[in-house]
Amino acid sequence: MTSHDDQLETVARIMEDTRIAVLTYVSPEGALVSTPMGTQDFEQPGTTWFLTERDTDKVRAIEADPRVNVSYSSDAGWVSLSGTARVSEDRAKLQELWDASAGAFMSGGPEDASNVLLEIDGATAEYWESPGKVKAAVELARGLVGRHTPDMGDNDTVSL
Repeated sequence: MTSHDDQLETVARIMEDTRIAVLTYVSPEGALVSTPMGTQDFEQPGTTWFLTERDTDKVRAIEADPRVNVSYSSDAGWVSLSGTARVSEDRAKLQELWDASAGAFMSGGPEDASNVLLEIDGATAEYWESPGKVKAAVELARGLVGRHTPDMGDNDTVSL
């Protein structure tokens, strides 16, 4: 059995390897809406940060209903992080996370009041750890020609 610390390490590795995550939130009409977000930082898998502009439908929706999901996908595997989001105007954190990619997508800079942070407080993370491209292809082929279920890696849910 995998330890909780090992599970968190796996989740963190997958998140670190993912450049673009997908944030899903609930619209005011109750629909699920997904949007790509540049992965900025996380202190640990349970606290994740994104940069955004304040005057967006996304921010208004999250302020009304903070339930979110953030999915990460990389060669290392896949993570589905469920939790809540809040808007933060922490200028020091915004300055710390600001980079050239933020400047390409957002007007102003980290001192601009129209730019804010989304702080995601994760409750659980479901993950699938990939066995690697070659092993996955071999296992898939074995499953197609044989009568066994392919071993496509470990899957579990961890509390954060």
